Amino acid sequence: MSSNWFKRVKEGITTSTKEKKETPEGLWHKCDKCKTVYTLQEIQKLYWVCDRCSHHGRIGSEEYFQILFDDGKYKELDAKLTSGDPLDFEDTKKYTDRVKATIKSTGLYDAIRTAAGKLDGHDFVIACMDFDFIGGSLGSVMGEKIARAIDHAIKINAPFMIISKSGGARMMEAGFSLMQMAKVSGKLGQLSEAKLPYISLLTHPTTGGVTASFAMLGDLNIAEPEALIGFAGPRVVKETIGRDLPDGFQTSEFVLEHGFLDYIVHRGELRDKVALSLKLFRS
Repeated sequence: MSSNWFKRVKEGITTSTKEKKETPEGLWHKCDKCKTVYTLQEIQKLYWVCDRCSHHGRIGSEEYFQILFDDGKYKELDAKLTSGDPLDFEDTKKYTDRVKATIKSTGLYDAIRTAAGKLDGHDFVIACMDFDFIGGSLGSVMGEKIARAIDHAIKINAPFMIISKSGGARMMEAGFSLMQMAKVSGKLGQLSEAKLPYISLLTHPTTGGVTASFAMLGDLNIAEPEALIGFAGPRVVKETIGRDLPDGFQTSEFVLEHGFLDYIVHRGELRDKVALSLKLFRS
């Protein structure tokens, strides 16, 4: 019997192992909750929401602008406003170096973008946070951009919306960060005096000083499903009070049940629900 029967003398119809390539990055998306795999095109059409388990994947400002503004068209406000280093903060990596590196890696200039456009044919202004930029942290630039966006909303007589996803105040700016809580809250008071509605959308996660201030000051406070919403994280709360926490603690469903939200909205219905809410305000 020929030993060649048990040996491959020619390449088969499949590519040899050494020539196989890994699947290119960026073509596939795996649901963080149920691990269902989608092509990039499929998950984009679903607004980055898993149609098996309804898990809402984290998206950035550009995706929200495309969802909310008519035809995805908008004008960005104060696009290149960047943070300084008022406290000369030095850690393992100098703050200014980290900011520059984050700008280069993300293409963003800070943790929030502001834009004006149309929603359902009416002027609308949105400030949306990007978690990829130092955890969506609240610093002097974020406060200033929100304040200027509110001024613009008042100028053009438009409703205003903040989409929050943040780990809280940016520690590298210390007191300057904390001052933004009062600054933005004061500006929202001016928006109210102008009789213009403010809608606050809380997404995963919304924590720290953002939750403790303007994220909870909306004429309408709404949230995406299963978003983490709270001041301190569940672990810190549990260690502080020394008690086990109830199931689903600090999820948007828990916060809604306890009266801090007006409604929870699926991302696929976000545009229509916001448009309907604004119609009710106008009427």
